[in-house]
Amino acid sequence: MSNDDLSRLRINKQNPVVTSKWRKRPFTALFILLVIIVSIFWASRAALFPTVEIETATASQVYPSSAFTVLNASGYVVAQRKAALAAKATGRLEWLGVEEGRKVSKGEVIARLEGMDAEASRKQAAAALDSAASLRDQARVESADAVRSLKRLKELLSQGVVSQSDYDLAEARKDRSAAAASSAEANLRVAAAALSGADVALDYTRIRAPFNGVVLTKNADVGDIVTPLGAAANAKASVVTIADLSSLKVEADVSESSLEKVRVSQPCEITLDALPQSRFRGVVHSIVPTADRSKATVMVKISFIDLDPKILPEMSAKVSFLERPLKSEDQVPKTAVPKSAVVTRQGRSVVFIVANDKVIQSDVVTGASIGDMIEIIKGIKSGDKVALKPLEKLKNASRVKIKQK
Repeated sequence: MSNDDLSRLRINKQNPVVTSKWRKRPFTALFILLVIIVSIFWASRAALFPTVEIETATASQVYPSSAFTVLNASGYVVAQRKAALAAKATGRLEWLGVEEGRKVSKGEVIARLEGMDAEASRKQAAAALDSAASLRDQARVESADAVRSLKRLKELLSQGVVSQSDYDLAEARKDRSAAAASSAEANLRVAAAALSGADVALDYTRIRAPFNGVVLTKNADVGDIVTPLGAAANAKASVVTIADLSSLKVEADVSESSLEKVRVSQPCEITLDALPQSRFRGVVHSIVPTADRSKATVMVKISFIDLDPKILPEMSAKVSFLERPLKSEDQVPKTAVPKSAVVTRQGRSVVFIVANDKVIQSDVVTGASIGDMIEIIKGIKSGDKVALKPLEKLKNASRVKIKQK
């Protein structure tokens, strides 16, 4: 090509060549195509496998006693022997020897007030008793001497050695000494009584446990003024509160309309909110013969057959009144589900266990009915969530959504 030909060549800027933007961005086109394919897949999957809205329940531990429970009631554990201990005298608390939770024995001194005046009075009474005892002994000696002297004079009088007047004086002396001895005996008894009174007054400064029990609360500290009535400012009426834990009973409120289902000596099962894993055998001790008109209830007291050290006063309790006494097998919990959760598929009992957004069909071995529940011996564990309805729409791996209540 000559130079002239080359000089005629020009670039046409009015009609540029257009290149496709999809050719420049092949990955963008591929991504959009993938999104379309996935959307079509999920849409078709939702049409072929629709999500079923279900109701569920949880497999739980159930006690067989619920099958023969006639009535349930709630109440509290209450100590039938309970005392707030205070001193009979007014004074400052000098010593306190117990704290909460400590066991005490009947007659044990658990606190003491300042009692210097009472102690001084007691020493004075003891000294007076010793003095009266000495005077009594002296009077006895004089009385014995007077008796001996009269005896001698009587012999001498019979011999004519002494006169009648001497004998009369000796006889009068014997009578006076006998009266003095009697008076000394009485004075000794008065002094003994005074000492007993002083002992009582001194004992008023000591606070003793009236029965075997456990300290529940401590209401005063060393240095506090304690008075029997607690009427004075900053004074404490009771020092400690104790209870006899062997007297614990459950006091439950039973509706008047349900009272006919309760009888004395009826077997019961007791559960405590503080000990949810334990169940205690009980029996109706008494039905209080009065009603609470504000609540329309009657108090029923239930005794524990087997007391446990973990049971404490004022714990909240639930009581199941039973048709018959508990057997040993009735106290073993069993895994159970509502009866409506078990269906028959191809001659087998199955349940549908909920796992995320699916259900898994599980073969189960059922046991006895427990009220509206049924025991599951094998195939499920406590805590598993199972489908209740509509079970006819479910099969293994069905997609589900839990119905909001």
